Amino acid sequence: MELLKYTFFQNALWGSLLISIMCGIVGTYVVSRRMVFISGGITHASFGGLGLGFYLGVNPFLTAIGFAVLSAFGIEWISRTYHVREDSAIAAIWSLGMAVGAVFIVLTPGYAPNLSSYLFGNILTVSRMDIYFALVVVAVLCVILFFYYHLIVYTAFDRDFALTQGIPVRLIEYLMIVFIAVTIVLSIRLVGIMLLMSLLTVPQMTMNLLTSNFKRIIWGSILTGFLACVAGLFFSYYLQAPSGAFIIIILILLFLSTKGILFFIQPKKGIS
Repeated sequence: MELLKYTFFQNALWGSLLISIMCGIVGTYVVSRRMVFISGGITHASFGGLGLGFYLGVNPFLTAIGFAVLSAFGIEWISRTYHVREDSAIAAIWSLGMAVGAVFIVLTPGYAPNLSSYLFGNILTVSRMDIYFALVVVAVLCVILFFYYHLIVYTAFDRDFALTQGIPVRLIEYLMIVFIAVTIVLSIRLVGIMLLMSLLTVPQMTMNLLTSNFKRIIWGSILTGFLACVAGLFFSYYLQAPSGAFIIIILILLFLSTKGILFFIQPKKGIS
């Protein structure tokens, strides 16, 4: 309990809660739309924005957000304009972002930044400004979800049906892709670029074993993600290891445990 007296630990707990809320909402949409690979492409492409921020001497997370949003729109534009398969466009943007980031980091004068905290996460470096920014994003995301919940659900599960009902599908898709990009960048401090895809998908996979209700998956994913973040935070502090690795390991163990329990308690179908 003495850890709660430290400001950096309080920031880490608040950051864990806010990121869990964002990933719970956005991740449920990502999994429902089968956009996991796209989110992975955006995640790794944001590395280019981090490198650009270091090179220009500005906040790297601001440039990473811009880079992530442009990468998301770039994937959509390339696949539609040049009739390129979406997975090929994602691979191109993915590689381009990592390459641009590496070049800018090498060209940055002075000492090279500590890349391990960006690649694998370091929850203990969450600042008060990060919390304020995440709080604003969570508030806006919750307001949009509250007023446009049914439209988002229709778009997530059946895009063609949503179009026939006159729902502004394109607007919702672009809006959610922006929130996906912002959530990804804000989550980099928590679990890092290399492990971020799991935070957007594993809690949702775990809850989908228990329910298929969109709203319940969101709430369950938020709770699961936050518990894993808190546990990973303690492991990270005491063992002096990247927080992201422990968070993802805990999430995977929760998924496997839930799967195993359901396997034994669910009735077996006999052979007829």
